[in-house]
Amino acid sequence: MKFDVLTIFPQYFDVLGESLVGKAISGGKFGVEIFNIRDFSSDKHHKTDDAPYGGGAGMVMTAEPIMAAIESADPLHEAHRIYMSPKGKVLDQKRVEQLAKKDRILLLCGDYEGVDERALALGIDEEISIGDYVLTGGELPALVLINCVARYLDGVLGSSESVEEESFSNGLLEYPHYTRPEVFRGMRVPEVLLGGNHRDISEWRLNKSLEVTQARRPDLLKGVDLTPYMPKKKKKHRQ
Repeated sequence: MKFDVLTIFPQYFDVLGESLVGKAISGGKFGVEIFNIRDFSSDKHHKTDDAPYGGGAGMVMTAEPIMAAIESADPLHEAHRIYMSPKGKVLDQKRVEQLAKKDRILLLCGDYEGVDERALALGIDEEISIGDYVLTGGELPALVLINCVARYLDGVLGSSESVEEESFSNGLLEYPHYTRPEVFRGMRVPEVLLGGNHRDISEWRLNKSLEVTQARRPDLLKGVDLTPYMPKKKKKHRQ
């Protein structure tokens, strides 16, 4: 997997050198290449924005340097091209897992009031949002998407269970976690987690996931088939 990121603020992506993601990149598990859109501007001052036609506040990123950057990074359109935009479809776990199967993803980060629509029509395959709110630019959303998708790539996390049991993987929010010490400020670790009975632990975690989801995101339960989680009825024996 490779990510090509187009931005006018490349320093945002220095953080990719940190934590598990940084180790995975340095270890060759996936790659990230950053392209500065300003380098593709024909303006002598490397300008990448202009006033919007029709008037209005702010500036709009111009199509020419964006398209030049896209065509330089991905001349044969081998990458799946995404524009990080509050107008896009909201990113969810299902879409993350689908994107993790791609060989290459190009991310366009818009700034100011947005991007000239012609650049999107000519060069972008999909618009994605990370939530129903607006940020100052697309760099943070791009980092979020890279982090989400990278977790599903082989070798990035230490264990496949990390993604199998987390929030949204089965439609539910994740159960609570505990570690040493057993007692912290008068609060004890639930006894079931100390007993070593894996069946009881699994049942406790499932029940807690259901409780947390019901309390915090009851809307998620509408899309979850709860049949596998219901207590099984005991079979009646005929006399």
